[in-house]
Amino acid sequence: MKILVCISNVPDTTTKITFTNDNTQFNQAGVQFVLNPYDEIALSRAIELTDGGNGTVTVINVGEASTEPTIRKALAIGATDAVRINAAPKDAYFVAKQVAAYAKDQSYDLILTGRESIDYNGAKVAAMLGELLDIPSVSIIKKLEVDGEKATVEREIEGGKEVLTIPFPFVAGTAEGVAEWKIPNMRGIMSARTKPLTVVEAIDVQILSDIVKFETPAPRGAVKLVDAGDPEKLIELLHSEAKVF
Repeated sequence: MKILVCISNVPDTTTKITFTNDNTQFNQAGVQFVLNPYDEIALSRAIELTDGGNGTVTVINVGEASTEPTIRKALAIGATDAVRINAAPKDAYFVAKQVAAYAKDQSYDLILTGRESIDYNGAKVAAMLGELLDIPSVSIIKKLEVDGEKATVEREIEGGKEVLTIPFPFVAGTAEGVAEWKIPNMRGIMSARTKPLTVVEAIDVQILSDIVKFETPAPRGAVKLVDAGDPEKLIELLHSEAKVF
């Protein structure tokens, strides 16, 4: 089986987020970047499916040279090789077009993405890839099993679960439950240094969206303490300030 896994380079969730240029640009100074956790789940499942010489796993990232440490981590986890599309990821459409342009002639059986990236939370790339490559796509799957020339996927829907059987090739966006995160061991870390990492120049893509401005959430207000013996005061504050009823 030949699998392509799309990975993103995202800020660690503990990073303090700030913006520059009148709040129109993300400030990367001092930011710790990591492999997107949902993409890591997709990668882990891909490695499980190809374990024991049953195929190859290629990771692909749309990013500049600064993303290569994250790509090397994916190689350390167990990917066979890697591709970096040499461009800053402008939006989901731009990323999907770049990945589709590379993948269209590579005959991948399965393309996996995370359900979304934890920076923009768009959850768009998997569906766009399916459309651009003219193959089926299914998003936010919780289970993925392979049986011969088809796969069975499971995802949650309102009021229950949906089970689908899909022939290869197809695209899937993965969520928690598909696989457990894999931790790179020393052998993986050492071998990642010599695994192939191919850099491909980006294609021209029409820009369909533009960031006008970023806004951070409003700071939390001061906490008001109410004496336990004064429930009437609590009810008054809930009614007049919290507007809960």
